[in-house]
Amino acid sequence: MKFAPHTESEIEEMLSAVGLSSLDGLFEQIPRSVRLERSLEMPQGVSELEIVEDLQDLAGRNRHLDELVCFAGAGAYDHFIPAVVWALAARSEFSTAYTPYQPELSQGILQTLFEFQSMVCELTGLEVSNASLYDGATALVEAVNMARTGDRSRVLVSEGVDPRLVETLRTYGKGSGYEPEVFAAEEGRGGSPVVSDDVAAVVVQNPNVFGILEPASALFAAAREGGAKSIQVFDPLSLGVLAPPGQLGADIAVAEGQSLGNHLAFGGPYLGLIAARMGDVRRMPGRIVGETVDVDGVPGYVLTLQAREQHIRREKANSNICTNQTLMAIAATIYLGWLGPEGLAELGRRCASKASYAAARLTEIPGVSLLYPDAPFFKEFAVRVPGRADEIVEKLVEHGYLGGVAFPRAGEDVLLVAVTERRTREQIDGLAAAMEAVVA
Repeated sequence: MKFAPHTESEIEEMLSAVGLSSLDGLFEQIPRSVRLERSLEMPQGVSELEIVEDLQDLAGRNRHLDELVCFAGAGAYDHFIPAVVWALAARSEFSTAYTPYQPELSQGILQTLFEFQSMVCELTGLEVSNASLYDGATALVEAVNMARTGDRSRVLVSEGVDPRLVETLRTYGKGSGYEPEVFAAEEGRGGSPVVSDDVAAVVVQNPNVFGILEPASALFAAAREGGAKSIQVFDPLSLGVLAPPGQLGADIAVAEGQSLGNHLAFGGPYLGLIAARMGDVRRMPGRIVGETVDVDGVPGYVLTLQAREQHIRREKANSNICTNQTLMAIAATIYLGWLGPEGLAELGRRCASKASYAAARLTEIPGVSLLYPDAPFFKEFAVRVPGRADEIVEKLVEHGYLGGVAFPRAGEDVLLVAVTERRTREQIDGLAAAMEAVVA
């Protein structure tokens, strides 16, 4: 909404209605001891031209992010975003979208969200998805909420799950009555969770926080045998080359959808994906768009299964999330439509092969080695470096590279390196040369 200032006559009319002669009278009830009686010494206003020039000067002091070659990942990745994505997503009928409560006015957005849900189901191999959540971390919280029923309240989390996701679970769990229990992963993957009859869910990230592929089928089989739900945190762009969560045995799958046509944007807004089996549809949070027909038999789209949250269920709702990330979901839908099944597979192959090449080049440097040399990885891998990883990252910036993300949870000398389809052989070789110079 554009700001429309009140005129002097309008201000006088409003003050007269409340029996005051000036704006200062509005603040008479505030004790003088807490008022700011001195002048704020605000400078005189300047023209738009002058302020834009000042801001450009300030921005020019920063090194532009697009001058750096990005090998950073750890949950947010520098994938290519085709121009068509935001050329369409930024159209006014999309960019002003909120919850489409009135279907007769919102068929375009509702149909797009229906397609989004359908694509997420096709990606994950599961039966039902919703119209998006805030981000990947809160999507995991909602998945755990779905799994915790009856006397089953404990939540087992693999050591290979991103610690930030575990901390988010821990924060939400304080109010919901659970503490996530982390089970050990041998050599960065796997583990042997003890699934007793009070365990609600087993959470596995695949590829995990180190980029490593997990033996997810075996872990989910153990959960199923113990009567617990299996929850997989997945990378959407890995599913052109890796088996989908549903095929691996996951009951619920969640993901961060930033890589689906959404910019890094200094951390957000991002997009939460969630999918599940049909038996859990009535415990799914957020909103679900359904396809129906009108009285004339013409296909139409509506919000369905709304007997939850701020609607009928209110305080009995499994979740009280009251909005979503519609614009980001629309961008993801356009991106996946542009990419297509063959494009998704080709992108996955490129990421995997380039990451393999980068790992080989970096480990040629004396003192640099893979953290888990025998474990398979997708587009991200962890290396040990000679010295503090965070200091090496800072020094690589001077060479023109965002060389990765320091991962102190695994040791101060551990660096996570991500390689997407955007990285070229020359850029990978350049990173290796810069790394060798920095650690020499």
